[in-house]
Amino acid sequence: MDWIAILGLLGFLGANFLAALSGALFPPGEWYRGLAKPAWNPPDWAFGPAWTVLYVMIAVSGWLVWRKAGFAGAAVPLAAYGVQLLLNAAWSAIFFGMRRPDLAFYELVVFWVAILVTIVLFWPVHRTAALLLLPYLAWVSFAGALNLTLWRMNPLRG
Repeated sequence: MDWIAILGLLGFLGANFLAALSGALFPPGEWYRGLAKPAWNPPDWAFGPAWTVLYVMIAVSGWLVWRKAGFAGAAVPLAAYGVQLLLNAAWSAIFFGMRRPDLAFYELVVFWVAILVTIVLFWPVHRTAALLLLPYLAWVSFAGALNLTLWRMNPLRG
């Protein structure tokens, strides 16, 4: 692997680190701990390792598409990739920062669609890159079900 490829991978890892930073800027905190939760809610400690693995897979996925086609050759797929990363970062700010599970759920639906669009656009460029995003889509699907359940179990107080 040459230096450009290594720097590219570091760039994709860095972009994912920035998206993940939203979770550190808007941590769950006491508000989240005080919410009623379903029995199937994962323990708090499980989210960090799960997201770490997913962010690495997301970064490698984007990097593979970039390596195969470059920014010019994969402008639309990589733009979709960037949009889903921005939506990823926004969710923590909405759910934990604003304490709005209702708005976070609606945002998550758009986020989920953006991931699916990214997978579809990655498929013709690099199938492995598209497949690497499937666990991410599955986790966000689960997160959507959890988000909706938390919203229903904890009505907003005005």
